Amino acid sequence: MLARVASSGWTRLAVTAGILVWLSTRIDMAAAARAVVSISPGHLSVVLGLVALDRLVMIWRWILLLRARGVAVSAGAAARVFLVSSFVGSFLPAGIGGDAARAWSLARITTRGGEALASVMVDRMLGVLSLAAMGLAGLLLWSPSGLGGVRIAAGVAVLTLACVAAFWSDRLVRAVVPASRHEGPIARRLLRVADAIAAYREHRGTLAVVMAWSIVVQILRISQAYLLGLGLGLAVPFAYYLLVMPIGLLMLLLPVSVSGFGLPQGVIVWLLQPMAVPETVAFALSTLIVLTGLAGNFPGLWLWLGQPRERQGAG
Repeated sequence: MLARVASSGWTRLAVTAGILVWLSTRIDMAAAARAVVSISPGHLSVVLGLVALDRLVMIWRWILLLRARGVAVSAGAAARVFLVSSFVGSFLPAGIGGDAARAWSLARITTRGGEALASVMVDRMLGVLSLAAMGLAGLLLWSPSGLGGVRIAAGVAVLTLACVAAFWSDRLVRAVVPASRHEGPIARRLLRVADAIAAYREHRGTLAVVMAWSIVVQILRISQAYLLGLGLGLAVPFAYYLLVMPIGLLMLLLPVSVSGFGLPQGVIVWLLQPMAVPETVAFALSTLIVLTGLAGNFPGLWLWLGQPRERQGAG
């Protein structure tokens, strides 16, 4: 297990380093660094405030999912698990690392592993659905011509269908896995999680509310990119960020980067090319998006460092 984790870590490090090296052949990294530190302090302050706000909303929407399923955990404990897991996830495979840490931590304090994992997976699926909704809004507002609009619409449709279908994963697993193997250790765990996810079909009101909060989170995150762009002197319309940032944010979820560096930055640079944004400035913007996101994980570091002292005091 440890060998696989280490191997995955080295692979992600190699991919991240390779992409950054390739970008350095096209971009003046010194100029990009100067652009990063020249960001307008006012814009940066507002963005950091929005980062704190989106973390609060993300914690709240997860608490709503936990309460819907009767998971016995206080709001404070859930917030602590979320923040510490987000910090730990900064050093794990992007996207899924923090989710895995959150599910594992919650399972330890509730002894309901299936429900813990299901709540995190449903939270993530609704997050992806909200990204698809933002992409659709951007498509309607920006209306790209040619195959670009068709591809984006197709991508939105595929993401939506995949996320919605996941709520029927209990039936899918039972259809794929032979009944004779349902009592096996792997199939039993898979079915337990699938049943826990499917149970959310009975909580449509909660799913609608959490979906609405997820859209709020994505608007906050896209607004952060827009404001960072303004702080760098870019005049890219907000509607264009609505169209392309969901793609960039999805790249941040893929487990192929280290703390969001590398591939997501390259994709954001590419996405800004149609707006004639200089690659140096686009790379600076992508770096600021990653760095401000990491800044939102710092409260988790503080809580994590405080845990040993609390345990010692309790003892």
